[in-house]
Amino acid sequence: MKIRPPVVAANIGFMFLLVVGIAAHAAEIKVLSAGGIREVMQDLGPKFERASGHSLSITFAAPGAIVQRVLGGEINDVVILTKAGIDSLLKDGKAVAGNVTALARSGIGVAVRKGAPKPDISSPEALKRTLLAARSITYSNPASGATSGVHFAKVLDELGIASEMKPKTVFSPKGVVGELAANGEAEIAVHQFQELIPVVEIEIVGPLPGDLQDAIVFSAAIMGSARNAAVAKELVDFLRAPEASAVIKAKGMEPAIP
Repeated sequence: MKIRPPVVAANIGFMFLLVVGIAAHAAEIKVLSAGGIREVMQDLGPKFERASGHSLSITFAAPGAIVQRVLGGEINDVVILTKAGIDSLLKDGKAVAGNVTALARSGIGVAVRKGAPKPDISSPEALKRTLLAARSITYSNPASGATSGVHFAKVLDELGIASEMKPKTVFSPKGVVGELAANGEAEIAVHQFQELIPVVEIEIVGPLPGDLQDAIVFSAAIMGSARNAAVAKELVDFLRAPEASAVIKAKGMEPAIP
């Protein structure tokens, strides 16, 4: 059927108003996230944008730096952190417990350069022998507030070898733990699984054994200073949806139990 010009013009005008209306309701959500969940957010972020019509501005940083930035007054809609960081924000009143949602959890693994012999880490004693025999090791610098690094420093203390490992330890200024093992700068890398998996030139030996393991939970806090708390909640709900759970698993993590 042939449509007369005035009707065409009216339809074009309607579509223009519809697009303008959608744009007017679109919001930009500012997210400050721990790097440990980077792979997940880089996958799910664009999917949320396509599904919602909103846009995300995501910045990744070390947990310690995130806490300092927020406590220093930086405005964000959503902050994604591990427990210690979230607890700091709650204590300072930057977030409230009712607006904190657990998203994903991960464990800590041991990796070596691809093709290298896989050492024995089957027990705490085996891990201790392996670390003492290693030429060099790397893990996240605890000084940055990195959760896995803080935990592994405690593991070395618990094994009674912290002083022996200090001269063997290589820290990356950029926090790229797996890459130091990939390029041969460190013989053994210890880091969260989701951070090790993307590094193609290394092989994961296995998890830290027994009670030396730690379950690291990443949670999203909708900040009290959020410019659009309703859209921030849309994002958090999206990150808890079944599609997000599938991505979380694919990246080497597990969806967190609420």
